[in-house]
Amino acid sequence: VQLQASGGGLVQAGGSLRLSCAVSGVTLDYVSVGWFRQAPGKEREGVSCIEARDDSTYYADSVKGRFTASRGSARNTIDLQLNSLKAEDTAVYYCAVRRGVCAVAPGPYEYWGQGTLVTVSS
Repeated sequence: VQLQASGGGLVQAGGSLRLSCAVSGVTLDYVSVGWFRQAPGKEREGVSCIEARDDSTYYADSVKGRFTASRGSARNTIDLQLNSLKAEDTAVYYCAVRRGVCAVAPGPYEYWGQGTLVTVSS
């Protein structure tokens, strides 16, 4: 199983970005895809998760109403739309896969992408 996260970049506060996670080696219908982020000096935290079997989505309180996870237009991809970005959203964003339902903590996830950097300037 391999994951490739992309779409990060530099954006001004209030702006938007769309991250994408391309998953290979497993069918999305049988996994959950989580998005996590890690800012310098901080622990990795969960941002969002989508259970691809029924597209159920979950969000951290800090991003609820601003971020949206969905199936991507490309096959076997999951996107994360980031709107109304704030300086505190600056971090490396990772996607991860686990067989089963979404989990809040990073530990249960079995496979990880390499991360994509999102920098929000204030």
